Parts: sequence; C-alpha cells; structure tokens
Amino acid sequence: MARIRLPNNWQPRDYQLPAWTYLERGGRHAELVWHRRSGKDEVALHRTACAAFERVAGYWHMLPEYSQARKAIWDAVNPHTGKKRIDEAFPLELRETTRDQEMQIKFKNGSTWQVVGSDRFDSLVGATPAGIVYSEWALANPTARAYLRPILAENNGWQLFITTPRGRNHAYTTLKAAEKTPGSFAQILDARETGVFTESQLAVELAAYIAEFGEDYGRSKFEQEYLCSFEAANIGAILARAIGIAEKNGRVSDDVEFDPAGQPIEIFADLGRRDTAVWDFWQAKLGGYSIFDHDSGWGIDAEEWCQRLDERINQYKRDGHRTALGRIWLPHDARAKTFSAKRSAIEIFVDYFGADKVAIIPQGRISDRVNAARVLAQRCEWNATKCLKSLDGLRAWSYEYDEEKKMFSSEPVHDWASHYGDAYSYGCQVMQLAEPPPPPQEAMRGITVGVPSVTLEEMWASAPLKSKRI
Repeated sequence: MARIRLPNNWQPRDYQLPAWTYLERGGRHAELVWHRRSGKDEVALHRTACAAFERVAGYWHMLPEYSQARKAIWDAVNPHTGKKRIDEAFPLELRETTRDQEMQIKFKNGSTWQVVGSDRFDSLVGATPAGIVYSEWALANPTARAYLRPILAENNGWQLFITTPRGRNHAYTTLKAAEKTPGSFAQILDARETGVFTESQLAVELAAYIAEFGEDYGRSKFEQEYLCSFEAANIGAILARAIGIAEKNGRVSDDVEFDPAGQPIEIFADLGRRDTAVWDFWQAKLGGYSIFDHDSGWGIDAEEWCQRLDERINQYKRDGHRTALGRIWLPHDARAKTFSAKRSAIEIFVDYFGADKVAIIPQGRISDRVNAARVLAQRCEWNATKCLKSLDGLRAWSYEYDEEKKMFSSEPVHDWASHYGDAYSYGCQVMQLAEPPPPPQEAMRGITVGVPSVTLEEMWASAPLKSKRI
C-alpha cells in the first residue's frame, strides 16, 4: 500500500507559514483576511486533511450559500495542475467513501469532511464538528457562527475564518475581536505584501474592474479583493455609506440610550422562525430617531419572543411611571397561519401585549421602503454595542450585481442581511408616514406691489384734462 504524507504534495508559501504554523501547533481560532488568489481555501483544505488524521472527528468547509459549495470547492479545479482541489488535499487512497450528492468524504480512519452552507446550518443540527472553515466569511450568515461556536467549544474544536472584506460588517468585527483575544491568530495580507502579483499585473486588474463596473464601483471592488480594504464601499450596498457617515458624525455610539422623559418605545420586526427574526427598538426625538436596542435570534417561536421582548421592554422605564412601550409593529405576514401553528403571530402578540400595543406594518412597495431607509438614515442614531448585529446587517444589505447583464437587481438580495434591512426599513416607513406634514407657509400681510402694466407717462396721458377758468 502506498504511503501518503500529509499535506499531500504541497507546502505553504512563505507568507502562508505564520498561519499554517499556528494551526499546525493546535491553534483554535484564526482569522485570515487575505487577498484574492492568495490560496486561502488551499491552506484550509490541506490543514483540514492533516487535522482529520490527527483526530477522528467531523470537519466542515462552509460557504455562504449551499448552492455555491459545489462550484467553489467540491468541483473546483487547480488551474496549475488540472486536478480537483479536493483530490489534491484528500487523496483517493485515504478515502473509504465519497458521496457526491452530499459532498461528503469519509476517510478510512473514521473521520469525515463535508462541504456545507451557512444559509442551511439549521439542517446540520445534531452534528458535532471538531473543525470548521468559514470560507468567504464576510458574505456568510453570522448566525451560523453564533450557533456553532458553543459546539466547537464543547468539543475543543477549532475554527478558521478566511475572506476578503465586504465593507465593515461582521467579518471586520470578528477580526478585531481576534486581534484582542489571547491565543487567537488574526492577519491581513494584501496583494502588495505577498508578492503574488507584480505592480503591472495589479494595474491591469484595476483597469479591468473599472472597465467592468465603472470608476467608483470598480476601484472599490479592486480595493476589497486585492488590497483587503474594509473601508471600500461594498458594491450594491444600500446603507453602508450612510452608516459610515453616521459613525463619523458620532451618531453610532454607546451614548445613544433610551430617554425616560421622551417618547414611548416603538419596536419594528422582521419575523422568521426558520430564518432569523429581528427586532429594532426606536424612540422618536426632536429632529430624528434613536435606535437604542436590538434583539435577534433563530428558531424562536412567537410565544417565546413575547416573553423575551417583555423582559427587555421592562428594563426601560419612563418618567412618571408611564408605559414604556408604544407599539410592537409586525410585518404583514404575521397574519399567516400554518398547520403547525393554528394561531398567527399577530394573534399571539395581541393576546400577550394587548390590541392597543400591537400593529401591522402597512404594505407598500419595497422601493419606497428602501428610499425611506436612505432618507431617515441621515436622522437616525444607533447604540454601537447593543445594535452591533443590526449595524453589521445594514452595512451588508445590498442589491445583487448581475455580471452578465451589467446591472443591479431591482430588489435587495434575500440573504442573512436582508432581515436586518427589512426590520430597519419597516421602521423608517412607519416613522416617515407618522411624521406631521410641514406647517403651511403663512400668507404675507400688507400690500403686494407687482410689476406695473403701464408706464407713468401713459397714466398721465390718459388722465382727463381739467378746464381752465377765466
């Protein structure tokens, strides 16, 4: 029997060595923000192959969407060798079975490796992986990490996040957290540091992006992909620029809190049981709005949300013992019933909070909601810590760019970020409708002198002549 040494016919490049060494020595949390074509997935695949024979367990390679997994990883071919990448990392001699439909490999020692999607992590309930690679982490559903992290902690497992930036969203947050966490590894490598490309090659890439996407978007995409810039605008982003301006103006701060002397709390929701449910806490103030709290979660039913929200609302008290809650605003699909739920969400919330405390958000065009979201973003402020998840979602909320048609989609992409965008835009829609119209301009008093239609000479000429007395 042929002997296989792992990693199989591969060794890390010089700039990959620090990360590889960290993982090889048992590192459990690495954040690699590396430029395009720097070999991020290649490092992850070969390291996972080694880990699978160091410890018998399950290992996952997670893409943002399950539909991407086959093309991006399972069927991907190394252009330098002409071989499938998974065959290079996981030689056939080491496998017991290869399940193409499930995109899963079982090794002869009992370990397994599988390609999965962050959009379907709920289907993986019950599994206990010992290692997870989050590929293209900036585009993934961050709820997957929150759900799976306790499982890894219990298993003493490891997690590897590999990505290029897509604005200052959750990938930026986890990178900064890793930089401050002892024992974690965090690294940003742009194309000018690794030597993969020459300056002339980078200039050609920049020109190609500008030709395809235009000056602004093309340069931003190049800076994200090759220079690993978190500040470059995300292509198609709806509110990323507005959130950035709010941060610079001090409107994203932990000083944004509930005002006991102010208006009651208005809560706006985007509901989901299999998807993430999102709740934003608003308070109208003079000249604008404070979004001072946020809650979100996955797999929680309406009854549980009622109790959870009630506990959160009770943390806030208005002066004079006035009720803190104004109304909870639910989307129109809260009226829906299913075979598994004989009562609708609106019925459950009305029973719990009372009919005067629950309302349905008026239906309207998505384009109008998006416009309201953009307009009111200039007058909103957010609590930086309590609304962190919401802000990450709003930065990532975007239109999809069709590279064949060279145009953006007519509606925002339905992904993990859309739940945060919907909840916020629902709030903007209702608040904008509730705003009183501007007072009518008072009519000016006094005599208004216009432009005369005749000259003074003509007026004298037309005046009757007086007779001369003798």
